[in-house]
Amino acid sequence: MDAGHRDRLEAGSVTDSIDTSEQHNGRTSSGGATGRGRRRRWWLWWTLGIVVVVLAGLYVAGWLMTGNRVPSGTTVAGIEIGGLRTETARDRLESGLVDDAATPVWFSHEGQAYPLKPESSGLSIDVDETLREAGGGRSWNPVRMVDLLFGSAEEVEPVVTVNAAQLRSAVEDISAQVESEPTELSVTFGARGEPQVDEPVVGVDVDEDAAVAAADDAYLTSSEPLDLPVDDVQPSVTAAELDDARQQLIEPAVSAPVSLRLPGRVVRIPVETYAPALTMAPEDGRLVPAIDVDVLAPRLTAITRQSSVRPEDARIVLRGKSPVVIPAKPGVVLEPQEVADAILSVLTESGQARTAEAGTSTAQADFTTSDARALGIEERVSDFVTYYPYAEYRNINQGRAAELMDGTVLTPGETFSFNETVGERTVANGFVKGFIISNGVFAEELGGGVSQVVTTTYNAAFFAGLEDVEHKPHSFYIDRYPLGREATVAFPTVDLKFSDDTPYGVLINAWVVPATVSTPGEMHVEMYSTKYWDITAGVSERYDFTPPRTRYDRKDTCVANTGYRGFEVDVFRYFRKSGSDELVTKEIDHVTYTPSDSVVCSARPRRDRPR
Repeated sequence: MDAGHRDRLEAGSVTDSIDTSEQHNGRTSSGGATGRGRRRRWWLWWTLGIVVVVLAGLYVAGWLMTGNRVPSGTTVAGIEIGGLRTETARDRLESGLVDDAATPVWFSHEGQAYPLKPESSGLSIDVDETLREAGGGRSWNPVRMVDLLFGSAEEVEPVVTVNAAQLRSAVEDISAQVESEPTELSVTFGARGEPQVDEPVVGVDVDEDAAVAAADDAYLTSSEPLDLPVDDVQPSVTAAELDDARQQLIEPAVSAPVSLRLPGRVVRIPVETYAPALTMAPEDGRLVPAIDVDVLAPRLTAITRQSSVRPEDARIVLRGKSPVVIPAKPGVVLEPQEVADAILSVLTESGQARTAEAGTSTAQADFTTSDARALGIEERVSDFVTYYPYAEYRNINQGRAAELMDGTVLTPGETFSFNETVGERTVANGFVKGFIISNGVFAEELGGGVSQVVTTTYNAAFFAGLEDVEHKPHSFYIDRYPLGREATVAFPTVDLKFSDDTPYGVLINAWVVPATVSTPGEMHVEMYSTKYWDITAGVSERYDFTPPRTRYDRKDTCVANTGYRGFEVDVFRYFRKSGSDELVTKEIDHVTYTPSDSVVCSARPRRDRPR
């Protein structure tokens, strides 16, 4: 088959196929109708696209035309900001609201005004947030764009920012000025029993939560002072209850004396005696009486003295040469507290019912019999005696010092002080004038001769093995005393002190055998304890001698003296336990004596005067 034929056949085949198809669908179509349908669809799409473009253009144009502006007709607290750019509106609000923002919130209480200043109270205006609330700034919202262009008048409230902690603190400052604790009822009584009543006063408590909320609400909205929210704080006993207290307690309490029934007798305590010690104050919601025992006690002196027997301390005394413990005696005491309790128990009574019982109590001695026996003072452990020439002032002064020392008991660890035990040498204390050594020469002074007692006591303590705490030798040597083992005193600066460093107590026994014109006096000191040390003493040769000088004195008080050399010497004390030959320790005391100057009671001869 040639090509031309084939083409025809193919063309015929197509035609046949189309015809067959159209017939099969039951309708007739043509090429012209099909083209018109396509053109109609294209037009619709083009029209829709143009509308979209136009609307988009208008939308963008609206965004560009409205810009960053506040809706027309907008006002904030009366300030016109409608149509203004946001930056301009912000400046206008910041300047226009500055006075309002700084205006305090005022609280008022009982005629007194209390300001809350915004800058210190955490209250402020948030301008940016206010602008956002007003609609300021660009927006793609078409409704918003219409408002920006054609909006009607609208009043926007400023947005307030609150720093809660600062506002609370500012309110607390006001509370501190206003609040007060209630004043409780109190009653005291005068010297004659007249009641003196301090009436109760209601306190004030600020409701700080309510005050904080009120300040927050009132900021920028009210210029009138706010009533400060407070609550009354009632005292324990109110003014209304005071009238009942007067009738039931205050007046009966001082209506008549109180009778006190003691062992063996009854005493009457007048109102004037106990009333000044009586007070009344609230306790658990009622008025309760109380008595100040410190005030009452001295007012009861006569009653307690008559009804009490003081206890007696145990004593250690010598019977012959043996220490004996005199037992302590308990006392009978009427305690002021017992009297106070008895009075309180019948304050509201009348007639015979105003009688109360008060018992006495046993008072133990401070130094008991067992305390005394525990000291172990059983034997004489040392004794020393010195001698002195006759002078009546020596007899008097040494005898008085010995009397004041005699019977002193030291407990283990206790320190003896001569100045504290004997006291200042005064006329009132029983001393007279006598000669002493002052600045290297003799002078007259109260207590002269007491150094004899001090030296004797020092040596008794030395040989008892007691610890040497403080002693001062005379400035120059006096030959009636042991070489190097002597001491002097001067109240209150120079003292003799020694400590009982043994396990036992020490009893000091001291006495004087007075001198006479024909016999020397004797100063005795003994120490009693339990023997703990065996003490021996030694002394070196004298060395480093220094010559005396000669002094001339024309005063009436001059005391002539023949001088002698000064020197140095060492004193040794050897300690051995009682009954043992083994040396435990050795003490060395270095003593320096100055020369005893010669004193001539006249003017210096011309030949001896310095040129």
